[in-house]
Amino acid sequence: KLPLYHLNSGVSAMSKLVFPDQFVWGTATASYQIEGGVREGGRGPSIWDAVCYTPGRVLNMDNGDVACDHFHRFKDDISLMKELGLKAYRFSLAWPRIIPAGFGDVNEQGVAFYSELIDCLLDAGITPWVTLYHWDLPLVLQTEFDGLINPDFPDWFAAYADVCFDRFGDRVKNWITLNEPWCSSVLGYGIGVHAPCRKMDTAEAYMAAHQLLRGHGKAVQLYRSKYQSQAGSIGITNNCDWREPLTDAITDQAAAQRSLEFFLGWFCDPIYKGDYPQVMRDMVGDRLPKFTDADKAMIKGSSDFFGLNHYTTMLASEPTEQVVERNIAGNGGISEDQNVTLTEDPSWQKTDMDWNVVPWGSAKLLKWIDERYDHPPIYVTENGCAYDVPVIDGVCDDPQRLDFFKSYLTAMHGAIADGVDLRGYFAWSFMDNFEWSWGYTKRFGLVHTDYSTQQRIVKNSMKWYSQVVQSNAIAE
Repeated sequence: KLPLYHLNSGVSAMSKLVFPDQFVWGTATASYQIEGGVREGGRGPSIWDAVCYTPGRVLNMDNGDVACDHFHRFKDDISLMKELGLKAYRFSLAWPRIIPAGFGDVNEQGVAFYSELIDCLLDAGITPWVTLYHWDLPLVLQTEFDGLINPDFPDWFAAYADVCFDRFGDRVKNWITLNEPWCSSVLGYGIGVHAPCRKMDTAEAYMAAHQLLRGHGKAVQLYRSKYQSQAGSIGITNNCDWREPLTDAITDQAAAQRSLEFFLGWFCDPIYKGDYPQVMRDMVGDRLPKFTDADKAMIKGSSDFFGLNHYTTMLASEPTEQVVERNIAGNGGISEDQNVTLTEDPSWQKTDMDWNVVPWGSAKLLKWIDERYDHPPIYVTENGCAYDVPVIDGVCDDPQRLDFFKSYLTAMHGAIADGVDLRGYFAWSFMDNFEWSWGYTKRFGLVHTDYSTQQRIVKNSMKWYSQVVQSNAIAE
């Protein structure tokens, strides 16, 4: 399984950690977080538009009305990407900008916007990686049809995907159906901190996940049957944090494994194994929906690659008593169902999101995925950190972020050396942007955004990352 390394001329293996040939390097964003222009170009409202105008849902009542104004400034942003030597760019399409009502009439202005954006990327020598759904569901689908929990969702999503494949697939060869369906399900329907902010019944979270997986499968089936001539690849991106057993005790090891199966196995086992993990069947019971045989056949094998968003690590242990608190602590699984206690090592550094910085956790997670899912090709489609660093005299010096990226990439390089088939890495995020319920208070960007002037300032971490991308290596 060990990869073959081909060093560039003049690059010493002693001084650099060199990544495999053809390794994909990029940055990532999401439509609602950067675009703005929510009432322009024929775009319809999304569930996040509605949530942002609901008091108490988003910090400071922030919203995505303007965001980074990428809708008007995308050419300048892409020029900056080119200047920095980025090779790939992962972005999402706004469903309500393309089909404002969620189904029915196509908004040609929206199609034209994304078509021009894609052409601009290609002209700059940057490969587009396109996510179809990054949480901004057309509002009509939620208010009139209950959104993701409606069994008709897969049909709506496949029809939307069909338009995107048809209009952009001649130039887009890398597709991601869904971004983090765990977040859409648990945060949107289980805990209620993300749009549509439902927290009536945990069964809704399982139903939302179920319909998202069915929608993913239906879109992939359509792409493979109708658009074979486009010769592209298609997959799904799931998020997962590493779960390290608190002790060597068998019970804590089992708790860590259970937590990972509730977090990542929930969405990946149906794709790679044909059904939900047995531990979920055992612990969730009738609230966990069942796939039909047709569903299983459609979903199994429905990802050409393994898309992974990874940010942090926590310690997992067997509870001393039944977990009953319903919360977001640890960002993993519906707590009372997985019945795992999550804690932290007090020595771990934290980001502004209060997330632990644990680089070795990324390597352990990559190896876990490699072993559980039979060595799939993996792309880390998000990895990053929030630190608020001021711009002083035109310079944004952010050593914590630089160290974060260097340490995580070094750990991931080690996973490659151990035989993991990691083929690409997308840093989150290209620029500071709207961070969902946190509004504009958290800065994940490699490029600083001044929200009052929309000026972009390249942070020192981005200057370092640009060197990594252009050399395909990390200087030790």
